[in-house]
This record gives sequence, structure tokens and C-alpha cells, in this order.
Amino acid sequence: MFPVSTRARRLWLASASAACMLPAFAATAQAQNSQTLPTISVEGERQQQAGSLTVQTAQQALNEIRQTPGGAAIVRAEDYKTSTPAATVKDILDYVPGVFAQPKWGDDTRLSIRGSGLSRNFHLRGVQLYMDGIPINTADGYGDFQEIDPTAYRYVEVHKGANALRFGANAMGGAINFVTPTGYDAPRAGFSADVGSFGFSRIQANTAGVNGAWDGFLTASGQRADGFRDHSDGHAFRGSGNIGYKITPDIETRFYFNGNSVRQRIPGAVTRTSALTTPELAAPGNVTNDQQRNIDTLRFANKTTARFGSTTVEVGAFAVDRHLMHPIFQWLDYQYDDYGVFGRVSDDRSIGGYRNRLVAGVNVHNGRIDNKQYANIGGYKGALLSSSIDKSKNNTFYIEDSFYVLPTVAIVGGTQFLNATRDRRDRFLSNGDQSGSTEFNIWSPKAGLLWDIDPSWQAFANVSRSAEVPSFGENSFANVTLSSIKPQRATTYEIGTRGRRPDLTWDLALYRADIDNELLCLTNPNTPGACNVVNAQKSFHQGIEAGLGFALLKSLFVEGDAPDRLWLNLAYTFNDFHFRNDPLYGNNAIPGAPPHYLRAELLYRHPTGWFAGPNLEWVPQSYYVDSANTLRTKPYALLGAKIGYDNSQWFSAYIEGRNLTNIKYIASTSIAERANLSSMLFEPGSGLAIFAGMKFKMN
Repeated sequence: MFPVSTRARRLWLASASAACMLPAFAATAQAQNSQTLPTISVEGERQQQAGSLTVQTAQQALNEIRQTPGGAAIVRAEDYKTSTPAATVKDILDYVPGVFAQPKWGDDTRLSIRGSGLSRNFHLRGVQLYMDGIPINTADGYGDFQEIDPTAYRYVEVHKGANALRFGANAMGGAINFVTPTGYDAPRAGFSADVGSFGFSRIQANTAGVNGAWDGFLTASGQRADGFRDHSDGHAFRGSGNIGYKITPDIETRFYFNGNSVRQRIPGAVTRTSALTTPELAAPGNVTNDQQRNIDTLRFANKTTARFGSTTVEVGAFAVDRHLMHPIFQWLDYQYDDYGVFGRVSDDRSIGGYRNRLVAGVNVHNGRIDNKQYANIGGYKGALLSSSIDKSKNNTFYIEDSFYVLPTVAIVGGTQFLNATRDRRDRFLSNGDQSGSTEFNIWSPKAGLLWDIDPSWQAFANVSRSAEVPSFGENSFANVTLSSIKPQRATTYEIGTRGRRPDLTWDLALYRADIDNELLCLTNPNTPGACNVVNAQKSFHQGIEAGLGFALLKSLFVEGDAPDRLWLNLAYTFNDFHFRNDPLYGNNAIPGAPPHYLRAELLYRHPTGWFAGPNLEWVPQSYYVDSANTLRTKPYALLGAKIGYDNSQWFSAYIEGRNLTNIKYIASTSIAERANLSSMLFEPGSGLAIFAGMKFKMN
């Protein structure tokens, strides 16, 4: 059975209270607006209102990305919400080149950007996740996708590698920021329902409003699924919202709240043969021990923004209460308490006749983990096996300046400084004292060039340093070898171009990262769910990220200013990751990612809102699952298709088919030092699946 905590009860109570309050607030705002301007529609009136100062619109965020001399992208909600079930992070990020996201079970996803965290098949390493700029990752660096609600966001920012400067220094893969709407840009009310194969169902509702200087937004969703594989059923409730107040036209404060209650069983990794012949089967040990991953989370934050002419100042604070109940090889009972503050100043002005843009900030992210581990007796707690208090402190300072030597050419320079400490106090001494502490101080400089070739076409280049310090999972203070795990450092060279024309968009980047002390988490075949962490000496990651969208054909049946289009969307990633003269692995390929990954979609769009077309996910070449390069996955190609309607006003609907040929394939893997055919490292992908959904909104 799934455990229930007191935090889950508090979450439901808090969400229910907020749900009762905000619809009335929105209704008051709508009534007030209709009385003030009776001859103008509510939507028209809202467009005339000033937007939020604390939350950028998608267009403003896109303009911000255009100031970055490196790989970054924006994914708008309409790109995935109206034509897919938006069930996992993969649905959001699938067409962002350089991002490799593969579902495992439930909401969990194996995510890697430019080869970050490749060897870790549980939790997330190497990428920092944020919700409205507030950390989702724990203070020591771990991240989880179960707290992500793809239905809740207005857009998603993807900052690759060291291009995630303003989010802090401790992330080789970069940062992803999930941004919720406000009362200014969300519909007054909305409702969606999705159903699909393997018992998938979800309902979602949202409301928003503006009342004078106040605005607010609230969304909530409930989801459940039986899962494609045995022992992969789960259910989740998620709610989030924000309330903003404009103190003056140039000062705004906004309060955020978010809650999650997730219960999910884990089917586990199996052998290659099992994954490719009987993919529905769960790992026997996962069933026997009723392995699960259950989380209750409450998150609160405030952000205040003030404009002073050409200077903008942002300050804020956050607190997160998270309870992890996680029976795996042991019964993990972790209570996380994270908190922090942040500040950022940006200044864009002319100096001596030259444009200059300065961005500087500081982030403080601290946390405490009350860590208890018990014997797992069929999914129930047994004897206590370990207990400790783990504390993390992270202080980050960053500064970046863009000086325009020409109106269209900027020289960019910046740096980040990270001070991080990890401290463990062991409370279970019968197996020895595991107490200890460590501290890291790391500078990560950056230099780049940004050229606006024309208003819709850019070229960029940069050289940057990045760093990733070990988490508690990578430190065993009682073990001299593990306690000396070093931070992972990388120097990345990048060049690229991006642009957007009426019938053409493109995004191309070439990069190489030379890495020292790459963190490898090598699965222990004798203890599924655990891994041995080591530093590789030297390695490199290099690749090509190519995104392309263009109107292949126009005016097939409809001509004029709004013709129909046959739109081709491509996202191709080339990965070349290798050890460099390693004493153990020589020049072997670093396992865990396919050399080539392609997502392609050919979609016909009619100006009335109808759309239809096929899509493809193609991994044409297998990849290794062990550092010794002895065992590979298998190539695959998945064919999908969708049809739907979206009038961009009040209604949308879709039907989508996935893996229409029902092939058996490997979606994700764990990584071992040396594997064989009996190694349980493989996560099968889902079989043939059909999903359908409808969305309604009232502006």
C-alpha cells in the first residue's frame, strides 16, 4: 500500500482553501472590469492592462535568451499542451536539440543535456530545475520530475551548460525553468481532461483574474495511471499558484505556492533480453519489496521586482518542505527542509555612446535532510539501518557584462563563484561514525561574442567554465576513497546561430566540453537502486544540436493572408562522448546516450484550427551501457501520429497515437562498470498507446 503522511493532508487542505478563494477573486475582477468598460470585451481590456513585472511573458523571455551568446531555448505551452497528453517532461522537451529525455515509469524521466548526469538513472544530476526561478532540486543537487506538472506552465526556459549563468554555478548540463502564468496572461477559467492507454487519466482546472493592483492564478490537476509495465501504477495531485500586487507601476511583489502529493510504484530495470521480449514484466525484486517513490511537497516563495529607469532589481526568498517515502533496496524516509534568498540586478544603458548591459546577482540555497533508512520488508519499514542529519549550503555570486562595440556586435564577459559545503552528522553509530564535512570554492569564468546579423538572425560563440560538486549520494565520509570525490569541472567551447523568419526557424550549435573528474555513478548489480560513484580522470563531450522548422508547403487548399501550411519540425542531436586516456577505460565511449537522436514531425495546419500529421522518434545506432564497452542497447524507430483542433480561443482537442507499430525497444538504461547479458540495467519503452484530450478556456 502507499503511505500517507501528515504533509499530504496539509497539502490537500491548503490547496482546497486556495481553490475556494481564487475563483471568487477572479469573478470579482471580471465583474469590475465589465462595469468599467461595458462595450469592450474582457480579453480586449486585459490586453490593455500593464503586464506583470515579476514574471516575463514568453516573448520577453525569448528576448532575454537573445542576449545569451550560447545555446538556450523557449518552449511555449501551446507547442505541447494542445496536441499531446503533456504527461511527462519528455512531452515538453522532445523538440529541443541537445536534450535527451526518456520516460522510465510514471512521471520519472531520465534527462541529460549535452551528456550531463549520463550515468545516473535515478534522481537527476547535472541539470538544475526551477519553478518560477525557485529551485526544485534539493540543496545538495538532486532533482526529481515527479513535482513537475506539465499542464501548469505558460512556457519553459532551457539554458544549456554554462549558459545558465543566472541560475547558479552547480550544473554542468545547465538549467530548466518552468514558468507559471499570472492573472495578466492566463484565461479567466480553464478545464482539461485527458485519457489514454494503460489506465492513464487526468483532469485539470485553472482560474485567474485581475482586480485593481492585485492579480492571481491557480491551477490544480489530478492524475492516475496503471502503467505499461507491471508494478508501475501511480497517482498524483498537484497544485500551484501565485498572487501579485503592484505597489506602484514600477514595483511589484508576488507570492508563490506549490504543493504535490505523488504515489508511484517502481517496476525497475531488467535484463536486455527481458526488455526486448517481455517488456511488460517488472523486476522480480521490485515486486517482492513493493518498491515505490512517494513524495509530498509544499513550496512557498516571494519575488519582488522594482524598476528604476534602465535598472531592474529583483529580490526574493523561498522555503520548501519535502517528505520522501521511498522503499527500494532499503526503506528511505527523508525529510527535506530547503530555504534560500536571491537577488538580481540588470542594467541596460548607453555608456560613452555604446550600449552596455550588465547583469549581476547572488543566490543562497541551504538545506537540511533528516535522513533515516530502514530495512525494506515487502514495502514496509523494518529495523533502522542508518540515520543522519545532512546539511548543505550553497552561496553563488555571478556577474556578466555585454558591451556592444558595434550596434549589432556585443563582447560578453562574466564569471560565477560557488561556495558549497556538505556536512553530515551520523546518529546511528553501531556500524561506525559516518560523520564528516567538506567544502568547495569554485570560480567559473565565461567569455563570448554575440552578433545580430539582422533583427531575426544571430550568430554566437563562447568559451565557458562550469562545475558540479558532489551531493551526499556521492560522499561517504567514513570511506576515505569516497570522501575524496572531486567536483566535476568542464571547459566548453561553443559556436552557433539561431533565427526566426515567418516560415522558417532554426537553431544550430556545435560544442566541445573538456571535462576533468567527470562524476560516474556505476550501478552495483548486487544492490539494485544503488551505485558506486567515482571520478573519471579526463573525458570530453562534443556534439551538434540542430533544430529546424519550416513551411514545406503553403496554400495547398487555402490562400490569402492566412493560408494552410504543411510544417516540418526537426530536432537532431549528435553525441560524441569519450574517456581520454583513462587508466581503466582508455578511450572508450562514455555509456548512456545514443550517438544520433532525431525527432521529426510533419504537421498539416488549416487556418480554421485543424491539424494532423505523423511524427518519428529515431535512434539509428545503439549505445553502450557500461564503461568497459561490452554491452549495447538496440536501435529503434517509433512512428506516431496525431489529429486535432485548436481554434486558439476557447476549445482544443486531440487524438494521438504513439509507437503505432508496437515495437519493443529500450527507452532508458542504468550504467555499470562492466555489464553482461544477465545485468539488470534496461528500462523498456511503452508499447502501442492512444491518448485523447480536450481543453476549454474562458477569456
